[in-house]
Amino acid sequence: MMPTIRPRLPRLLALSLSLALLLAGTATAQQAAPQPVESIAAVVNEDVILRSDLDRAVANVRAQYADRPNILPPPAMLEQQVLERLILQRLELERAISGGITATDADIDNAVNGIAQQNNMTPDQLRERLAKDGSSMADFRANLRDEIISQKLRQSFAQNRINVSEAEVDAALATAASTSIHQFHLAHILINTPDNASPEQVQAAVKKIEDIKNQIDRGQITFAAAAVRYSNSPNALEGGDLGWRSANEIPPAFASTIQQMQPGQIIGPVRGPSGFQLLQLVDTRDQAPAAGEMVTQFSARQILVKVDASTSDADAKAKIDALAARLAGGDDFGKLARENSDDQASRTRGGDLGWFSADAQSATLGMQVAALADGQTSAPFRTDEGWVIVQRQGSREIAAGNESQRGQIRETIGRRKLEEEWDRYLHELRSEAYVDIRDAQGRSTRPELQETPEERHRVTPVETRREGSRILF
Repeated sequence: MMPTIRPRLPRLLALSLSLALLLAGTATAQQAAPQPVESIAAVVNEDVILRSDLDRAVANVRAQYADRPNILPPPAMLEQQVLERLILQRLELERAISGGITATDADIDNAVNGIAQQNNMTPDQLRERLAKDGSSMADFRANLRDEIISQKLRQSFAQNRINVSEAEVDAALATAASTSIHQFHLAHILINTPDNASPEQVQAAVKKIEDIKNQIDRGQITFAAAAVRYSNSPNALEGGDLGWRSANEIPPAFASTIQQMQPGQIIGPVRGPSGFQLLQLVDTRDQAPAAGEMVTQFSARQILVKVDASTSDADAKAKIDALAARLAGGDDFGKLARENSDDQASRTRGGDLGWFSADAQSATLGMQVAALADGQTSAPFRTDEGWVIVQRQGSREIAAGNESQRGQIRETIGRRKLEEEWDRYLHELRSEAYVDIRDAQGRSTRPELQETPEERHRVTPVETRREGSRILF
């Protein structure tokens, strides 16, 4: 069954308003300085990252660590870390937009309202506060737009690629403690290796991560500081913090070992798909499982014909009626779902929705499934998405507490799978992209790229948002 993976709030939404304003103020202060020429920090496919963008991002990180400046790496290393993060962000946005993912004005309005509410302000008060600190709502909304698009890409990725079977949930339940759920606070350090790395590249990565571990073991640097300074992971600037995880959210290669560790201990170096990593157990805690009454769950599968801008209600109804006739004539439900359903999450599984309670689906679909007998197929019916045929395959009674625990386990397994696959996906995006990092003078650092007119056709020039400035290639 496809797990219900709750998309994380956009990173800007998770920031306090004071931090958001600090970042906005830093950006505006630098924008106000005279910049007759815009040099390029990196070329990313057909886009560019300006040196001023990089400088602002570095200044933002320094502001976040203003009370802990010693934890940051040397300036050149910090700049490299921040630039890699900006490159990944550009690649995510490029992939999302090319796939038709957008952020509507309503999405951004909701985000702005959420930030204002979290800080006991109205949107107008937030606008006034931004203006007082020298920023603008337009820039604030532009940042939110990028964050929302990136989150939608991740959510779409989860829906299309992440699947958690009932067998996996059953296995996790069988090994779960009956009285409590043990959770682990983890952090990691990653040293990347290229795809098809040579023995020399592998050995260099091994030496680097072993040197890092030796520094930590000797007390020369904390794990968090080492992550900020050396890690290639996207969360390096957060000290490599992975947050609280249950055993189901931890890769199987680590799970059994971590359960035997004490807080502060470190595993590794261990080689994974992206390189070598160290994993630290920061702390542990127990959570009591939920309990409750018995509830009914159903196993069902569906065929959905969406009503949208390209398909009218009448056309969708005609198509679903034709599919219903084929089912009545003996056609296989799973085959028809794979070939015709517009529900991308379930069509690859023959329309299978897995086990669910009636209230976990839309009210219309839940009532239809509850009214059927096991093995019975519904007539076509209308939902908010379009026209649907549903077939109930089975039903069962389980404890509500057990259902809640199953839902938690399904979600945690889904998050762990998503994290593993997402890291691989970002690694692929980065390795497949054309990236030319420039030095402080704007010169290419790619040995094979010569600054000639023949090479410049590889980049489509873009205009800076700032009037009166130009980009220096």
